[in-house]
Amino acid sequence: MKRTGAQILMDILKEENVDVIFGYPGGAVIDIYDELERSDIRHILVRHEQGAVHAADGYARASGKVGVCFATSGPGATNTVTGIATAYCDSIPLVVITGQVPTHLIGNDAFQEVDIVGITRPCTKHNYLVTRIEDMARILKEAFHIARSGRPGPVLVDIPKDLASTETDYTPLGNINIRSYQPNYQPHKMQLKRAAELIRTAKKPLILAGGGVGLSEAWQPLTELARKWRIPVTTTLMGLGVFPGSDPLWLGMIGMHGTYRANMAAGNCDLMIAVGVRFDDRVTGKTDCFASQARIIHIDIDPTSIRKNVAVTVPVVGDCRISLEKLNQLLGDIGPEEIESMRKDWLEQVEQWRQAYKMVYEDNGRIKPQFVIETLSELTSGRAIITTEVGQNQMWTAQFYRFDQPRHFISSGGLGTMGFGFPAAIGAQVAFPDKLVVDVAGDGSIQMNIQEMATAVENDLPVKIVILNNCFLGMVRQWQELFYDRRYASTRMNCVPDFVKLAEAYGARGLRATEPEQVRPTLEKGLAMDGVVIMEFKVEPEENVYPMVPAGAPITEMLLV
Repeated sequence: MKRTGAQILMDILKEENVDVIFGYPGGAVIDIYDELERSDIRHILVRHEQGAVHAADGYARASGKVGVCFATSGPGATNTVTGIATAYCDSIPLVVITGQVPTHLIGNDAFQEVDIVGITRPCTKHNYLVTRIEDMARILKEAFHIARSGRPGPVLVDIPKDLASTETDYTPLGNINIRSYQPNYQPHKMQLKRAAELIRTAKKPLILAGGGVGLSEAWQPLTELARKWRIPVTTTLMGLGVFPGSDPLWLGMIGMHGTYRANMAAGNCDLMIAVGVRFDDRVTGKTDCFASQARIIHIDIDPTSIRKNVAVTVPVVGDCRISLEKLNQLLGDIGPEEIESMRKDWLEQVEQWRQAYKMVYEDNGRIKPQFVIETLSELTSGRAIITTEVGQNQMWTAQFYRFDQPRHFISSGGLGTMGFGFPAAIGAQVAFPDKLVVDVAGDGSIQMNIQEMATAVENDLPVKIVILNNCFLGMVRQWQELFYDRRYASTRMNCVPDFVKLAEAYGARGLRATEPEQVRPTLEKGLAMDGVVIMEFKVEPEENVYPMVPAGAPITEMLLV
């Protein structure tokens, strides 16, 4: 049958079970939007293309599906780059559809022409410029297949304006097989046997779980391994929630702002079982000293991530869930008395570290940001979907909110993108309209995509925003305090705007707390309200995030106060 490029696009989106698209129209995608209007796919009109990509990203992280967004050519396409890079660093499956000038004008410096394929080549898993209408269906099917398979990631498809309205004969393609792209899901049996033997004989094992555990839905076999073999668990920032935060084996997050007990356990374990991690610098600190007493098992679907930053004893290339399930089968059962005897000394040592430095903060009569997060965790029973911006707000959330469920912590880890949290919360709320979604923000980061307030209000997406307002760019200020003699160069925010009035200007509700005794009632009231709510907390301006590992130091050498 005859179909236009725009119609083929809609057909493929339906085949891929896409139910929502985040986007912003323009001349190069006008034919696509005209066809979208005829379909039953929901479209969320954002106020900036960066917001569209972050919203699609938040939708993907919360739901486990591929997120989809649209943008026009030129500045519309370039506005997506930060969002694409954010998803790329955190391995989030997205398909980004951009418009392009007509094919006969490509390369002529036409109005709103940019080489978005060239621009995004370093920060996409793959990208395409469609040059023939006959290739449209195949490219779109490949884009979804590549985005969701193997190590997930964003894929961009650039569609010239004329191809959107050009007709061709179209027959549905069915499943896609790319000969040159065959991700390996099955781990090598001998490597798993070696891993099992190390686990059986280890005296002081530690599990380090990362974002790959969540992406592969491997939280169940991971928890089974930890509980059966009594192995303490720490996670990276991206792994929060893949192991219950209420479990006695939970040590908290590892790394630059990780807990004392997690970092000390990493420095003293004799076996580290690393699953779905890439050993980035914020986790390892000085790599020469990282887990220096341990043999390391590294399970990851991406072979290029193994031995990239840290030497490992047993590399296991394969899907995290499949690998852990097979590893658990190989390990078999062990008697509870036998395993308790094996782990007694190690777990006692871990408990001593836990008691030696607890996550506490001083009460000096001002609102402490940690107290706000603790109270939020208590009031939501740890069951809200929490997104964050980037900076101190992100770290305090990671430290003081108890995450018991996977896919309930959504944050920009690898790229550290300020302005991510609020549009990501919008995407998560679209994915789960009946769940409580809260964005924890700083006064600096929230303003980077504050225009999406209009998106949330217009679409009845009742996202709650908790702003920890210290009138600073807090994380940079902390470094200036500790390492630059308190020279606060360009980090003072002067406490503008008035966030309560700003909320009201967008048709939302605004609340403010200025004293510690107002924190709980403000949160209770704000969380109970219908619609979008900003809750601003005037917190201690010079509060720091501790523990903190200085740049270049081993993670066992922490600043504690």
